[in-house]
Amino acid sequence: MRTGVWCEHAVQDGRVETGVRLSVDSAGIVAAVESGTRPRPGDLVLNGVVFPAASNAHSHAFHRVLRGRTHTGGADSFWSWRQGMYRAAAALTPELYEELATAAYAEMVTAGYTSVAEFHYVHHRPDGSPYPGHAMELALGRAARAAGIRLTLLDTCYLAGGFGKPLAENQLRFGDGSAGAWLDRLKDLRHTVESEFDPAYVTVGAALHSVRAVPEDALQAIASGLDPDLPLHVHLSEQPAENQDCLAATGLTPAQLLHRYGLLGPRLTAVHATHLTPEDVALLGTAGATVAMCPSTEADLADGIGPAAALADAGARIALGSDQHAVVDPWLEMRALEYGERLASGVRGRFTPADLHRAASDAGAAAQGRRAPGFAPGRSCDLMAMDPGTARTAGAGPAQLALAATAQDVAAVVVGGVLAAERGRHLHLGDPGPLLASAAANLDAAAAVPATGREGRL
Repeated sequence: MRTGVWCEHAVQDGRVETGVRLSVDSAGIVAAVESGTRPRPGDLVLNGVVFPAASNAHSHAFHRVLRGRTHTGGADSFWSWRQGMYRAAAALTPELYEELATAAYAEMVTAGYTSVAEFHYVHHRPDGSPYPGHAMELALGRAARAAGIRLTLLDTCYLAGGFGKPLAENQLRFGDGSAGAWLDRLKDLRHTVESEFDPAYVTVGAALHSVRAVPEDALQAIASGLDPDLPLHVHLSEQPAENQDCLAATGLTPAQLLHRYGLLGPRLTAVHATHLTPEDVALLGTAGATVAMCPSTEADLADGIGPAAALADAGARIALGSDQHAVVDPWLEMRALEYGERLASGVRGRFTPADLHRAASDAGAAAQGRRAPGFAPGRSCDLMAMDPGTARTAGAGPAQLALAATAQDVAAVVVGGVLAAERGRHLHLGDPGPLLASAAANLDAAAAVPATGREGRL
């Protein structure tokens, strides 16, 4: 373990400092910070402009195989995309999932992400029978360990196919039968993960897939039975149809339903939160919840533009996730958050560059229950160094790179004070491209789906 990391220029909270040296302890935590210094022998030297690394607040690793495969035109919608997602989920095995997730996480690391909240619901065999020993979950843990990314595995409760509907055949592998059975499995999973992995890198949190997938009686049982220290995530109001169905079934919006059962609070991360009423915005803000917005996915799926600035003004914390990985690029997610607000409001500067970095880094880490990355004592020494001289970044102010740079400009990524990636290559796994291509081909073969042609692919 290196004891020092030296940054040519460091940016946090909009401030640019030169010659910043971080003393790093054996756990990869920043112990002390000096400015205006030169590197010492043995230091890891990061040239360019260095920022806290990105914390991915929402991921479905297996969705990565859908990139570039769901755009057939005509009748495309969120719901047609969902059928492709089910076909991909049906083909997964622990071995295939570990291969695909390793590649997806390696792509994240090269792009500047050093932690990820994995919203995981592919628990069992396709017929719903359990794998022995949490095989799918441990496959994700091994994938994260291989890629060197910090993983918060959000084990997800998924009990219904909609309000008043049982799980469909293609959803059986997601379900545990009851809230009690899910809570029991979650408890055992936590013990297993604690015995297998370093908690600085792999931990377990909890998620509710959505209010349409977790009936009211289950919400009540989970509210009383879930460890209050666990991070809790939920897909919320992503589609108008979800809101309409919830109102028809309960007389409440999804946010109001969660509030009824005491599930709104600082530990909650509401994912998407695109179609909210003013009352919903106030509830989430007053609760101090985090809202994980996924702008590239929300654009790809035509979800809409969520009320990010209104939520922030109300007191919610805004985080960013790559979700289905149509794009794996925290810089584009930052830019899309601000651009969405500009398009919706007609006003520039709704989020400052410093706000965007806090959403991409600190808020995502908080949603995972993790230390924030950055340059202050007590933070994780998780950093991304940017090249200020590319065709995209040349001439840009260092503190304004959030509105100019992309993941192509990431020169180096550091996890726990140790170099993990340089210029698009993972130090241990190499170029993620061939890894992703191999994983997609193997999943295609398992699904008996042609590897070429637009029709019928995953």
